Amino acid sequence: MARSAPKLGGGTVALDVAAFEARFNMPLVHESVRAELNARRRGTASTLTRGKVSGGGAKPWRQKGTGRARAGSSRSPVWTGGGVVFGPTPRDYVVKVNRKARRAALRSALSVHAERESLAVFDAGAFSEPSTKQAATLLRDWGAAGPTLVVLADAEAAAGKSFRNIDRLTVLPASNAGVADVLGAAWLLISEAALDELTARATAHGPAAEETS
Repeated sequence: MARSAPKLGGGTVALDVAAFEARFNMPLVHESVRAELNARRRGTASTLTRGKVSGGGAKPWRQKGTGRARAGSSRSPVWTGGGVVFGPTPRDYVVKVNRKARRAALRSALSVHAERESLAVFDAGAFSEPSTKQAATLLRDWGAAGPTLVVLADAEAAAGKSFRNIDRLTVLPASNAGVADVLGAAWLLISEAALDELTARATAHGPAAEETS
């Protein structure tokens, strides 16, 4: 029997079997989450080596006869103001994950919420204008108590503005919701349009969700 998710406001929505009943694949999930988190790193940390620090052209003192340790440059890493040894330099942290692996990882993440019954669907069209009160009431009636991810379609701006000021809640468009975002949330609330988008991303096809009363 196919899994279903409650539709807030009444009814249930049948979930795609391929997208929401997948076996949890830990290696692929780990690979995808690592790639997503790495891609968010700016990679702009930078330090200067002894060859890039200004000054230090002259030998501080003669090689012998002073009683001090020999020194060739005041920009040596052992000197104050000297260069940095093996310090960070600007780099790209992007790790490539093939498309099939990303889809499988997303199916695993969505299936976890479906199995835990921590997923619900709602009609974003009910938000004709931004209303935080309406959004808070919707969440309270659902009973979500923890970090919640709300996934919306790009055109559902009014609903996005309604949820974005609520504490411990993140709003993302379906196109940007990654495996790390889905697994990092204790509760997953998806609009009907976004459900179709996520299903399409996870399975390479987009069957419309069936609604039953």
